[in-house]
Amino acid sequence: MWWLVAAVGLGIPLVVTAMPEFGMFAVGALAAAGTAAMGGGLVAQFVVFSVVSVALVAVVRSYANRQRARRPEIKSGIEALKGRQAVVLERVDGSGGRIKLAGEIWSARSLDGQRVYDVGQQVDVVEIDGATAVVI
Repeated sequence: MWWLVAAVGLGIPLVVTAMPEFGMFAVGALAAAGTAAMGGGLVAQFVVFSVVSVALVAVVRSYANRQRARRPEIKSGIEALKGRQAVVLERVDGSGGRIKLAGEIWSARSLDGQRVYDVGQQVDVVEIDGATAVVI
């Protein structure tokens, strides 16, 4: 009976704090309650509680770490614009120009100050310098 009380007691912080470890300890307490119901002694109950809890923590943490490592990095803001293609709207050279990038009109300049891009050409954004796209 005490193991069931412990399982409920460990389930409360799981809900309140969203720490999954409490849930794993609650499952360990349920396993210990099952051991007690089958007539296992106090030592067997603590061993089952410990083994099940530690095994769950080890397995779930390693799985969660693998999933976190596999998650693709989501780029946003300026980082999402680097490497994208744009269309030249006004001639772009080392001193300036205009491009259409991601549906918006941006000021732009060429990375190589000698290079000139004419209207309609496709360019690649190398970096964003303030409010100016640097293109090649």
